Amino acid sequence: MIKTRLALLLLVSTTLGISAKAQQTDSLKRDTVIKIDTAQVNKFRIDSRRNAIPTRVRPVQLQRTQVPLNMLDYKVNYWKKSVTFGLNFSQSAFSSNYSAGGVSAVALGTNFIYHTEYNKAPFSYVSELNLLYGVSKNKGQGKRKTNDRIFFDNKLASQLSKDWYIFGALTFESQFDKGFNYVDLGNGQTQAQYISNFMSPGYVTESLGFEYKPTNYFDLRLGTGTARQTFVLDRTVHRFQTDNYGVDTLKTVKNDLAFQMVALFDKDIAKNIHLNTRYALFIPYGEQLKFITHRVDMVLSAKVNRLINVTINGTLLYDKHTSPDAQATEGLALGMLYRFP
Repeated sequence: MIKTRLALLLLVSTTLGISAKAQQTDSLKRDTVIKIDTAQVNKFRIDSRRNAIPTRVRPVQLQRTQVPLNMLDYKVNYWKKSVTFGLNFSQSAFSSNYSAGGVSAVALGTNFIYHTEYNKAPFSYVSELNLLYGVSKNKGQGKRKTNDRIFFDNKLASQLSKDWYIFGALTFESQFDKGFNYVDLGNGQTQAQYISNFMSPGYVTESLGFEYKPTNYFDLRLGTGTARQTFVLDRTVHRFQTDNYGVDTLKTVKNDLAFQMVALFDKDIAKNIHLNTRYALFIPYGEQLKFITHRVDMVLSAKVNRLINVTINGTLLYDKHTSPDAQATEGLALGMLYRFP
C-alpha cells in the first residue's frame, strides 16, 4: 500500500515538472529581439511628396489704381456765422415812507452781435455788427440813456505768409438816440445839455495796411494808409464853442488822414469766462501829438448756465476832440445771453 502511494506521488511530480518546462520553453524571454521586415512595412507607407496637392508660387505685384468716388450731397461751406443776443433788466421800488430812503427805478439793457467769417485760402473776410442800447428811468427824473453804440466793422484780407496778411477795412460807428449831459443846478434841479445824436457824431474809417494774425484769438492791424470822416449832421449839437467832435461848427464833416493800429483779443480765459478786448490807436497826420486818440473797449462775460450770464463791459477813451480829459464808462449786468450756434 505504501509502495503504491509513493509511485503515485512520483508520477504527479514528474507530470508537473514536464508541464512547467513546456510553458517555459514556449514563452518569450524578456531580452528577446523582434526582427521586423522593413520591406513589408514600406508597402503600406504613403509617400506624402508623391500624393501632395500641386501648388504654384507666383510673385505678388501691387499696382496703384484710381477708384472712382461718388461724392455725397455735401458741400464745403467756407462761411462761419454766429449771433449773440443779450437782455438785462433791473427794477427797484420804495414806499414813500421807507426809512432808508431810495428812488424807484427801472432799467433795461440790450446787446446784439452778429459775426460772420469767410475763409478760403488765401482770402478771408470778417464782418461784425455790434449794437448796444440801455435806458433807465428813475422816479422824478425821466428816461436817461445808460448805453448807446452802433459799431460795424468789415475786413477783407489776403495772405502773404504764415502769419501776415494785407488787408482793407471799412468801419462805421455812431449811436441810436439823443444824448444829454445833465448839469446839477442845485436845489434838486438839473439842466440837460443836448450833446449828441445819430451821426452826430458819426465815424466812417477806411484803412489799408498789414495784418499780423499768429492765432485765431489775436489780431493786430497796422493801417499805414487810413482815412476817417467825422460827421456832425445835427448842427444844433454843441459840444464846445469852437468845434463839435473836431468838426467846425459851420461844417458837417471833417476828413483826416492817419496811421491806425487796432489790436483784437477774443478768447475764453477760463472755464465759462470769455474776454473780448479791442484797442484802437489813431494818429492823424499833420496834427499835434495831443490829438492822438486812444480807445479801449472790453467785455468780460461769465456764464452761469445755458442762458444766464454776468457781463462786465467798459470803455476807456482819450480824445481831445471830445473832452480835454480821459473818459470812461463801466457797466455790470446780470441777465439773459443767448448765442447761436
